Amino acid sequence: MTSTQTGWTEIGDLDALVALLGEPNQRARDKGRAALLDVDRQWLAASPFCVMATADADGRCDASPKGDPAGQLVHVVDDTTLAIAERPGNKRADGYKNILVNPHVGLHFLIPGRGDTLRVNGRARLVSDAPFFDEMIVKGHRPLLAVVVEIEEIFFHCAKAFLRSGLWKPETWDPDGVVPRRAVIAATVEPSGQTVEELEEYYKPENYARGLYG
Repeated sequence: MTSTQTGWTEIGDLDALVALLGEPNQRARDKGRAALLDVDRQWLAASPFCVMATADADGRCDASPKGDPAGQLVHVVDDTTLAIAERPGNKRADGYKNILVNPHVGLHFLIPGRGDTLRVNGRARLVSDAPFFDEMIVKGHRPLLAVVVEIEEIFFHCAKAFLRSGLWKPETWDPDGVVPRRAVIAATVEPSGQTVEELEEYYKPENYARGLYG
């Protein structure tokens, strides 16, 4: 361990990390698998949301949320391959640009109300069309593209982070009382020339939802 700034103690090698955290037990250490089981398929079918982590050729990272109705977020191609649809968005495509130069991805699948999660690590490619796109149609719209992931490792993650955060406890939710509304944030940090009132109208759920699929 080395000190980088006054009062900081940095961990700089694996031995120091293990000395601090300890070794995982056998169940945690060996739980990774390379192919889907029935329970994994059940989880993927029930999950409406995941986060996809990528990195560019220089290691700069991105984590992007993906969401669709449960049962339509993930298409299972086979026991070692899954696909996630791209729907209309802001066109930044940060994660997709990363995949073009570095195919390694990490996926974290959530089910509302559940503390445990399913994690998938693998190698991704971008596909602009395939026969299985017909099975990924939502509200009459085919995917713009799909991220096809060859699974290298899959495992379930424990609920401790969700228990600590209380994420699924509605009595702790105060979405409008802690930070400014989305329209205010957009007017403050994403200058577009629109007024807060115009942005409020744009972000109304009934208006914003019109562009979810086309």
